[in-house]
Amino acid sequence: MNINTGNTATTAATWAVVAEHYDTADATALRRAYYAEVAGRYWKRSVTEAEIDQGMLDFPTDGLLPPTGQFVVGRLDGEPLACGGVRLLDPATAELTRVYVDPRARGTGGGAALLAALEDEARALGAERVRLDTRSDLVEARALYARHGYAEISAYKSDPYAEHFFEKRLA
Repeated sequence: MNINTGNTATTAATWAVVAEHYDTADATALRRAYYAEVAGRYWKRSVTEAEIDQGMLDFPTDGLLPPTGQFVVGRLDGEPLACGGVRLLDPATAELTRVYVDPRARGTGGGAALLAALEDEARALGAERVRLDTRSDLVEARALYARHGYAEISAYKSDPYAEHFFEKRLA
């Protein structure tokens, strides 16, 4: 999926979001950046490489491969700057996970392109709705989901790090 976005008529950014195995070099670097940001915000400090390594082990990418899920990488003008995963919770419900846009690329349409691609992947898996969880301190994520039709719902699972739960019905 290619999407042209930009903040002015003279500046246009092109996002390409495609399925990619979560263990490629680009996907791994993005997953590590995601973990560093979410853990760093939670702990209110920079995280070490060893903590990132442990986090990658503690939160595996289970289910992010067909037929139960998919992982995508978003590239802005060819540079990998976004990622996300979708996995089936049940035949009608998919869950978004590891949704991340590099801070340097926020505000360029990457979040919208990422969500559109992940929703397409969820539909391809047969899902009728998409759910996700996030934390209060991830204000950019919560705003992104609200802008794109995700509504807050009651908790659908137990997770010590989840404070907000969202759902969107897929057309």
